[in-house]
Amino acid sequence: MNFSVTDKRKRWTIFATLALMYILVYFYRVSLAVVAGDISRELHLTPEQLGSLSGVLFYVYAAAQIPLGPMIDRLGSRVVISGCGVLTTLGGILFSQADTLAIAMVARVFIGIGTASVLMATFTLFSHWFSKQEFGRVSGFMVALGNLGNLGATAPLAFAVGLFGWRNSFLAVGIVQAVVTLLVFCKVQDKPDENAAQENGTPPRASLMAAWGDIFGTRDFWLLGGIAFFWYGNYLALQALWGGPYLMEVLHLSRQVTGSMLMFTSIGFIVGSSLVDTVARRFFKSYKKTLVAGQLVLLLFMTAFQGWAEIIPRPLLAGVFFVIGLAVSSGVMIYPIIRSMFPVGIVGTALTSLNFYVLMGAAVTQQVMGIILGSHGPVAGGMSAAALHTAFMFPIAGLAFAILLYSRAREYGNL
Repeated sequence: MNFSVTDKRKRWTIFATLALMYILVYFYRVSLAVVAGDISRELHLTPEQLGSLSGVLFYVYAAAQIPLGPMIDRLGSRVVISGCGVLTTLGGILFSQADTLAIAMVARVFIGIGTASVLMATFTLFSHWFSKQEFGRVSGFMVALGNLGNLGATAPLAFAVGLFGWRNSFLAVGIVQAVVTLLVFCKVQDKPDENAAQENGTPPRASLMAAWGDIFGTRDFWLLGGIAFFWYGNYLALQALWGGPYLMEVLHLSRQVTGSMLMFTSIGFIVGSSLVDTVARRFFKSYKKTLVAGQLVLLLFMTAFQGWAEIIPRPLLAGVFFVIGLAVSSGVMIYPIIRSMFPVGIVGTALTSLNFYVLMGAAVTQQVMGIILGSHGPVAGGMSAAALHTAFMFPIAGLAFAILLYSRAREYGNL
């Protein structure tokens, strides 16, 4: 790809604008962990209901991937992200005012649909603005910046909730969402200027059914989908919901200290996402090997929630959360892998099809864990250590099986 000087400057302006939007996406994904206790008490939620409230965002997010992929390929990223941003704004403000589980669920549905397009539409846009060689680096950098939202949903959110309450905190985020949505509509451009776009030689778009046939007819797509499911399921089980109750009710940490512990995972993810493409190129010389190695480390350290996290010193526990974040960052390798699997004309559909597995992993894992916890019955003071150990076995065992299957996939992408 060859770009004019103007386009080279423009693509980084677009990158920065979309990064602001993705920061908010990540905030909404993980922000329930810190306020789970507050919301449960105020709305009188059981563990199963809390798991459903958290998981519904990911279910609708996952379901939205199916129509959004073709919409992104045909309407363009700018229109889709801007339209979805309006829904996110409405959902965020409604959630801040919810006084029943039903209203909170509707709000989370709006947020789920609204945030569903952002990362995949962004990566589709990057496929036009950056070369294949640049794609892995820039996609990892985008995920790293998005995790600032993850970071903001830990200790900073705990601090804000302590000062202003969870409702006012979420209302403020809803207002920021409206401003960023307007900024995306005004600043983002789907492709470089006409001459550069022609030079890119983008092939004509395939029909929708033909695109899905190519994607779902590829065996390695299914194997990659399996590891994507449990990679993100493990991460969100810890960071978005059940990590908070584990730290507060098993280790008896305060909300502020819990937020700080979860923040170490966010920091690890940010650091790792910034470096993972370099690691893939210089050390493993393979996207697949980088992904598998990182997932093995994630698998090892997630076993901490089978009991050994409760017997190690607090400084080491912070290190465990940081390493988990580093290991989780290897999961972003699924995006350059899928970019290399399919032609640019259907990359939006391919990315959103894969992201269906990512978000279903988050939704199913959180809800299944809630069901497991609920089956243990009420315990004085909250959830028992034994119940949480059992619940965490689901994502851990699933990841082990997914790694075993994915080891049979072929290599994609020349490094």
